Amino acid sequence: MGEWREYKISDIADVIGGGTPKTSVDEYWNGDIPWLAPRDLTGYDKVYISHGDRFITEEGLKKSSTKLMPKGSVLLTSRAPIGYVAIAQNEICTNQGFKSLVPKKDLCYSEFLYYWIKSNVDYLQQLGTGTTFTEISGSVVKNIDILLPPLKEQKAIAEVLSSLDDKIDLLHRQNKTLEALAQTLFRQWFIEDAKDEWEEKPLKEICEIKNGFAFKSKDYKDIGRVIVRTKNFNNGFVNLDDVVYIDLEEEQEYIKYKLQQYDFLLVMVGASIGKSSIVTSDILPALQNQNMWNFRSLGNISQHYLNFALKNIVQENLGSASGSARDFFQKGQFYKFLITIPDKEKLNIFDEYANNTYNKLEVNRKQIKTLENMRNTLLPKLMSGEVRVEI
Repeated sequence: MGEWREYKISDIADVIGGGTPKTSVDEYWNGDIPWLAPRDLTGYDKVYISHGDRFITEEGLKKSSTKLMPKGSVLLTSRAPIGYVAIAQNEICTNQGFKSLVPKKDLCYSEFLYYWIKSNVDYLQQLGTGTTFTEISGSVVKNIDILLPPLKEQKAIAEVLSSLDDKIDLLHRQNKTLEALAQTLFRQWFIEDAKDEWEEKPLKEICEIKNGFAFKSKDYKDIGRVIVRTKNFNNGFVNLDDVVYIDLEEEQEYIKYKLQQYDFLLVMVGASIGKSSIVTSDILPALQNQNMWNFRSLGNISQHYLNFALKNIVQENLGSASGSARDFFQKGQFYKFLITIPDKEKLNIFDEYANNTYNKLEVNRKQIKTLENMRNTLLPKLMSGEVRVEI
């Protein structure tokens, strides 16, 4: 590792903070300059970013402390929380929750710096200080030590990791396309082209709505039987990155909360009300936690058809949530919703199509997990020089 050198961040990149134009001045907002807040990187898993939810005007840029960051800047959140990161795909501004890094091109490759940060998030968070929320200051960021190989090796390392991320992103996009096509087909066949002779039945005659169990955190284990919580819902599926477990010996006590493949889970309370997830085979066997309902077909229609119908019901009726202390859906109200029952031939064709779609989705999800594990294993080893890349 003789050719690897240690630098301070300030040696290899300019560290630049952000700012926020006054929100009370309309002339500063809704322009064409992209402006990011840390929330724009929440759940963001792509390497590059072109914009967030909000845009500012030239006047907003001039009359605030935000800066126009050049393409290739490494955008690092410095509070709430520390460690979200993306690379600017174009010129972009940030708020004061960022300490962005503009690499010096003769010393540092943007993509290598991005992956170095991804590999050192825990370390960066330890550097944060503050009482209301932890924050990492610009001076602290500037003095962070970083070990860098020559530029050619930086690029080669980043390309290895980027190739894995590109494959992961491609599989995610394939899954979104598959889901969108199935949803479009459902709407066309059973909503837009619904037959007058098709019967409608209340949900109570179609499925049961099962409550979960309020598992106690003191009973959680590091290994055992998976407990699915509402925080595990991600893009319509269950994410296994942050699950908890109970002892396998206790599983029989909670057999009524055991999930089945293709169960439809719906958050019915709190800030995430209306968020749903389909249970796939890769998370099973698993148990259902509280604050969600599980909709399971009684057998007179397929679970796939029920799930697509439920997605439409939730989308169209989110405004009907009510409650005093917290928002929640009323189970009695849900049981009254009507579902169209198509003829068996049409239903069987759709069920076969949906089944094939979800089989492909699950294959892709398993491949994504394999690639993510490979990337996460390689990341610290490549960043430290433990594993070298041929140039």
